Amino acid sequence: MTALHYLDANASQPLRPAALDAILAAFEVAGNPSSVHRAGRGVRRILEDARDVIARGFGGQPQDLVFTAGGTEADATAIHAMSAGRRLIISAIEHDAVRSAAAGAAILPVGPDGVADMDALEVLLSAGNPSLVCLMLANNETGVIQPVEQAAAICRRYGAVLHVDAVQAAGRMPVRLDMIGAHSLAISSHKLGGPAGVGALLLAPDAPFAAPLVGGGGQERGRRGGTPAVALIAGFAAAVQANEADDPHRLATMRDAAEQAAQACGAVVCGDPKNRLPNTSCIALPGTAAGVQVIALDLEKIAVSAGAACSSGKVQTSHVLQAMGLGTLAGEAIRVSLPWNVTEADIDAFASAYRRVADRLRATLV
Repeated sequence: MTALHYLDANASQPLRPAALDAILAAFEVAGNPSSVHRAGRGVRRILEDARDVIARGFGGQPQDLVFTAGGTEADATAIHAMSAGRRLIISAIEHDAVRSAAAGAAILPVGPDGVADMDALEVLLSAGNPSLVCLMLANNETGVIQPVEQAAAICRRYGAVLHVDAVQAAGRMPVRLDMIGAHSLAISSHKLGGPAGVGALLLAPDAPFAAPLVGGGGQERGRRGGTPAVALIAGFAAAVQANEADDPHRLATMRDAAEQAAQACGAVVCGDPKNRLPNTSCIALPGTAAGVQVIALDLEKIAVSAGAACSSGKVQTSHVLQAMGLGTLAGEAIRVSLPWNVTEADIDAFASAYRRVADRLRATLV
């Protein structure tokens, strides 16, 4: 049977062996980290060691890291905890995790290259209202990197709070809260090659935090209730460490090869070609619906997606590409995102399959 070529890492990365080993080892340790007895202290040590690795790996302090059930909860927690008395401003390309938690927010526009408009941000903040701004570090569909450091400087000049969704950026580019200058950062384990079901919100020392989204027994310094998933958290930390050995240049070279093969078939690459993640391509085939392409490539044993892949069975026109003003291309683009363990054979298989699919689909349009 022909092997599946998995090129949908932005939906979820394959689990790293080191993460699996850490998960299994942690599962063998019984106890609740909130218990004061010896067993509880043993589990607590696993939890706090992981907290230290993750927090310091992303430019924060362990006491300022809040574990969550994933990136979606991390975004929702930030918005819930920091929006009190503040007007919400979000970019037009934010993930649905932010969009759904920030209903009624003012929208920060982006240009045709997919980059948020910093002049527009200044105008929005100059009204003088206390604000919470949400701007992702790298877009999950196009991979385009946003000017978050510039945004942070503008926000601090106007006394605004900035939350950065770094779910897709983490592990694919340098991500440090202390260098960005934002007030908070959302991270997700399974985008790094760790297990699904765990994420984190990393707070700056001066981040406001009015109230937790999830109450309970006072865990996470009162910022997120519930017994933490210690084994998953241990896998999360192991994935963060394993990620340090990844080679972004290798991924970028393979990404470019895949794009060149698609462009030779008449495809268009969407987004700033020079300012994006090394593993992510947004490729539109004019005249052909994205969902049709995804299914056709799946039949060729190539796994890609049409935009974000966070709702079961959902294939719809990309709000990200619509915000970029790409017209009908917004419904004709697939996302090819390379995992940490991608091989040249995967890229060769994609190039061959894409050529066959493009030829076949073009023939139906004649």
